[in-house]
Amino acid sequence: MRTPLVGAMALALLLVGAPAAASHSDSTAPDRLPWSARHLGGQALPERDGWAAEGVGTTGGSAAAHDRTRVVRSRAELVDALGGDNATNATDATPKLIYVDGTVDGFEGADGTPLTCAELADPGYRLADYLAAYDPAVWGRVAPAGPLEEARVRSVANQTRQTQINVGPNTTIVGLRGARLTGLTLMVDRASNVIVRNLTFVDARDCFPAWSPTDGEAGNWNSQFDQISVRRSENVWIDHNTFTDGDNPDSGQPTYFGRPYQVHDGSLDVTHTASLVTASWNRFTGRDKVLLIGSSNTVGPDVDRLKVTLHHNLFEGVLQRLPRVRFGQVDVYNNQYRLGGDDFEYALGVGVQSALYAENNFFALDPAVDPADLLHDWGGTALTERGSWIRQGDGPARPADLLAAYNAAHDPDLGTDAGWTPTLRRDPVLPAPLVPLVVGPLAGADRLPV
Repeated sequence: MRTPLVGAMALALLLVGAPAAASHSDSTAPDRLPWSARHLGGQALPERDGWAAEGVGTTGGSAAAHDRTRVVRSRAELVDALGGDNATNATDATPKLIYVDGTVDGFEGADGTPLTCAELADPGYRLADYLAAYDPAVWGRVAPAGPLEEARVRSVANQTRQTQINVGPNTTIVGLRGARLTGLTLMVDRASNVIVRNLTFVDARDCFPAWSPTDGEAGNWNSQFDQISVRRSENVWIDHNTFTDGDNPDSGQPTYFGRPYQVHDGSLDVTHTASLVTASWNRFTGRDKVLLIGSSNTVGPDVDRLKVTLHHNLFEGVLQRLPRVRFGQVDVYNNQYRLGGDDFEYALGVGVQSALYAENNFFALDPAVDPADLLHDWGGTALTERGSWIRQGDGPARPADLLAAYNAAHDPDLGTDAGWTPTLRRDPVLPAPLVPLVVGPLAGADRLPV
């Protein structure tokens, strides 16, 4: 059997030693792509590689026929490759293999010109009017209602039709070198057996955030659009992608009603009874909300669902939900965290009936971050946390018991046993001190041989 270090170094050599990709700007058909790209597009999730390997496994669009294998360079081409009609593509179960070349913009109109938020707005909606009507000093601390809120909802529906790209079952979407999906959501809803790899997701902005006056003590602005949303689906593999807000971070938004006007939601949310998801070797950078697993505290259909594996991901300069878990058996191992800043909230969120198993993760923290705050209790009772290491500021790396630190600083205590032990792991778990040596260089888009 390979030792963890040998396995990790073999992977590093495979990826780093891959030949540089040729330019794809002149390619007009998938059969003109380099062998490395065609090979990557045909790959299935390896056996035992996390929860997405459970049952029938995850093959995506590896069985796609020639006429369902496409290279796309625009929103219209992406929608066409997914089935031809964004309103019905979610039900297209024909195997399909899609390569993204260059930048696909969700705000691209039918004629190829960019759309603005104003062009997507309902005629009855203006932000200035919304702010004047629902200012808590005028409206009070109750949910917005009436014509202006109804116009905002219609505006959100307009944007959903434009920027939410619906993905059907048996689909693989692979980015060629430098591929970007900007201003859009990949919606995987009732669409099992999906693979998304080697893409940079940028700025899935919501033009029409909702004011929620009872969310928290002071209210909050909430947005609708994730970068990838997985709902009511199984066997989904999200691998070697980068998630960022680009040059439009939430930190740069204005403040209304004393709260930040937040135009982004999650990077990768797994909700609404989805299950059997593996997210591996992704890079989440410069974002607020990142990974939400389970959308409601209501006990019901989510019980015994929401089974997710997160391994070898890099979380850097992000603030919360790394992940936040409800109900699911979630395996979080060999991830690297680079965390800090005044707005940092927490890493691992322990929610209602969650069973989070965190092993051999590495945390690099700003000096001001208290290790006791890496965990947050969202109504859960226990987690398994073992093998964590911390480097704080310029200090030496050291082993850390995050659960003990949390329990020493907070009441009530969280228990130490999540009640299960992961078995779906492809390779031996790396010792935490080795994680930055492998994850830092290799996680994210444009690290695979395409």
